Amino acid sequence: MSGSEEPRLERLRSLVDPATTAVVTVELQQGVVGPDALLPELVQRVAEAGTVEAAAVVCRAARAVGARVVHCTAEHRADGAGATENAKVMALIGKFRREQGLPTEIGTPGAALVAELGPEPVDIIIPRMHGMTPFMSTSLDQMLRNIGTRTVVVTGVSLNIGILGLCLNALDLGYQVVLVRDAVAGVPAEYADAVIDHTLSLIAAITTSAELCSLWDTVQQENRS
Repeated sequence: MSGSEEPRLERLRSLVDPATTAVVTVELQQGVVGPDALLPELVQRVAEAGTVEAAAVVCRAARAVGARVVHCTAEHRADGAGATENAKVMALIGKFRREQGLPTEIGTPGAALVAELGPEPVDIIIPRMHGMTPFMSTSLDQMLRNIGTRTVVVTGVSLNIGILGLCLNALDLGYQVVLVRDAVAGVPAEYADAVIDHTLSLIAAITTSAELCSLWDTVQQENRS
């Protein structure tokens, strides 16, 4: 380990104390990253990058050390009630809903998490029916505070909007933010990398699933000794 790496890893370890850390997954659902999703380019990128697999590894490691896993999902009514088309992307979603229906309609398989994530009985699921980011007008903030969360470990899609918004909101609400680089994705890949390198790295600690799991493995070993 280089001299510059040791302080970074020590800080990261302090941030991801399982007692005060929650892993948050964002829209890792059949209707978002599965074969019937609206955005095939995102689905392809997630498959190529192994995003779901990395997120699943992080979730399993979190449960093993006692950190909570919180799944933030997007669900839509068939009639679109409660949503508004106040942005280009929202208008696109509305168009798809009217013409062919949405794969994330409430009660459909597309609204469910991908199988790799469970959910497990200890997990928390917080759906939203409008907007683009998980904190807005949901119980996410209150739930995290009520379970003693200080650090949010971010996984999911997409870096284009949802992940960026989540990180900014978490920062503004006073949380520490850790972003798992290989467990998030956006399109195109070059843009997603640029968002991490030039924006999110300024407000979040950037790690990988392997590095984070290694830190938590050390915690487990220490607890056994």
